Amino acid sequence: MSLSDIKNRIRKAEADAGRTAGDVCLIAVSKVQPDARVEAVLEQGHRNFGENRVQEAQGKWPGFRERFEGIELHLIGPLQTNKVRQAMELANVIHTLDRPKLAKAIARLAQEMGQCPDLFIQVNTGEEDQKAGVMPMAADDFITECRALDLPVRGLMCIPPVDEESALHFALLAKIAARNGLSGLSMGMSSDFEKAIALGATHVRVGSAIFGDRVAE
Repeated sequence: MSLSDIKNRIRKAEADAGRTAGDVCLIAVSKVQPDARVEAVLEQGHRNFGENRVQEAQGKWPGFRERFEGIELHLIGPLQTNKVRQAMELANVIHTLDRPKLAKAIARLAQEMGQCPDLFIQVNTGEEDQKAGVMPMAADDFITECRALDLPVRGLMCIPPVDEESALHFALLAKIAARNGLSGLSMGMSSDFEKAIALGATHVRVGSAIFGDRVAE
């Protein structure tokens, strides 16, 4: 499937949901993709990309930014505290703020650097032991804690369990965001982004449907 096909599906989903065209940001998930595939998408004019690992992003994006203007990089993978400085120097948006220690590290460096990427708090909507994210019952308090640190929290992010109906998790995330006055919803991937848009997604993360199957790590 091509980039234009995905964009057309997003526009249709926006229209079907009664939303304004262009309301949803398409993040092309370029993790573990060969540079040639990423460059082909850049050549088509797309500028929003998602990476899982800081180290991989450091090796890929400075060079592309020298050649292509306006790239916005989204960090969508778990972030270790010892990688926070590199992440903040590289990413425009971090989608995986998920614990107090990380929030405090970002806040400290934001003061030092005089800047901070936009932030999304990851919520573990499925309450899965192996998955990162703040638990739904703790989300309100964590949002309050992050705001007290003067962090630019723009919204919430989730990755639903693979064996459950994703729409239920999208609806839960939207409910938590609404009661906390947050407008950003990072949710929906290649297999379910239209459901996510119907439930209010502002950012969808699509990889394989744009680039093809990932190269093995």
